[in-house]
Amino acid sequence: MSSDLVDRVTQSKDISRNKKKLDGVGQFWLVFRYIALTILFVIAALPIYIMVVNSVKGITGVTQSAAFLPPSHLNFGAWGPTWKVLREPMQRTLFFVLQSSIISAIVGSINGFVFAKWKFKGSTFIFTLFLFGMFIPYQAIMIPLTQFNHWAGIGGTIYVLVVAHVIYGIPICTLIFRNYYAAIPNELIEAARVDGAGMVRIFRTIILPLSIPGFVVVLIWQFTSAWNDFLFAIFLTGGSPKLAVATTALNFITGSGNQVYYGNNMTASLIVSIPTLLVYMFLGRYFLRGLLSGSLKG
Repeated sequence: MSSDLVDRVTQSKDISRNKKKLDGVGQFWLVFRYIALTILFVIAALPIYIMVVNSVKGITGVTQSAAFLPPSHLNFGAWGPTWKVLREPMQRTLFFVLQSSIISAIVGSINGFVFAKWKFKGSTFIFTLFLFGMFIPYQAIMIPLTQFNHWAGIGGTIYVLVVAHVIYGIPICTLIFRNYYAAIPNELIEAARVDGAGMVRIFRTIILPLSIPGFVVVLIWQFTSAWNDFLFAIFLTGGSPKLAVATTALNFITGSGNQVYYGNNMTASLIVSIPTLLVYMFLGRYFLRGLLSGSLKG
């Protein structure tokens, strides 16, 4: 009995030592994780900090050597002239971004419903062709897209950007909605068919009310993509000041003249980035919910 007792005490000490080792390893990895996350946060937030700090130093109060230092006093002298230049381009950008995002989302939802719940011969092949459109580089279709815009009579208008982003937005929107709708039980669709509902009615009365998370994901995705686009904006508009959008106007501000005014550059960069920052600040949680609810699964 005494030997059994000794063995039990020994085993309990070994378990205690192993537990302490595991606790020590767990604490080490927890500390390492927090340090790594802090470093990543600093790297991600540093550009925003630099823009904000240098935007309140005035037009000529920013130097390369003191770019990381906070201002000695607040000077908003660069905001007025910069906003005066960017106001119309940003309004023009908002105009075409909203249109292209909404149209892409609507067409993508219809396509996604068809490919997910309305199978037909060759649907898998056609869906693969849709996905192939995601991997075609912008540069490959610039000339045909320009020719199409001139043929359609929209070559000298802002609608060239609406068409371009709708065309490039449909494949990813179709993929997101198709995967989202695939998670909806087929029994729900069959029950509606038994009651005599057609595909259009099923889509309007059953599918659309369940599609809010998917629409949130798609609209945020398309809004960000179209707002930050520069290649389509500079090529399809021909660099015309009358069709300048946020990114091209920002390029004109930061790349013009022999003397660089960092105060203007930082202020302009901050103003152009504010809409996308606000979108993710106020709608970011809905974006994550949409992702987690199945929008990018499958």
